[in-house]
Amino acid sequence: MTSDNRMTGRTLVWAVGALALAALVAVGCGGDGGGAAANDQMAKGEKLYQQTCATCHGADGHGMPKLGKDLHDNAFTKGLSDQEMLQFIKQGRPAYHPDNTQGVDMPPRGGNPSLTDDDLLAIIAFQRTWN
Repeated sequence: MTSDNRMTGRTLVWAVGALALAALVAVGCGGDGGGAAANDQMAKGEKLYQQTCATCHGADGHGMPKLGKDLHDNAFTKGLSDQEMLQFIKQGRPAYHPDNTQGVDMPPRGGNPSLTDDDLLAIIAFQRTWN
């Protein structure tokens, strides 16, 4: 191996090391990978759930007799994507709907028309922690 080859090899090792270090720094500078934002959304969702949904679905999500379904390990909610769940909550479900087994209206947006789609998605994210 000539000195030119050794120098090229050393340069290559140094370059690969520098790129690896740069990648680690870039990932590190990205924060916690969205953890803080996810935690903020979860806290927002829990607060909004307690203010809007807990009356019928219970503070712990296990439902209230003759009002709202248990949301834990719920086959219906598990079967919906977040976007489908968002549409369902936005529309609600009237008492006369054949799939409404409680006989009580689920009002659109949980009866709180001021909830935005982002608010509802935060509630959905919180509710998903039970499934």
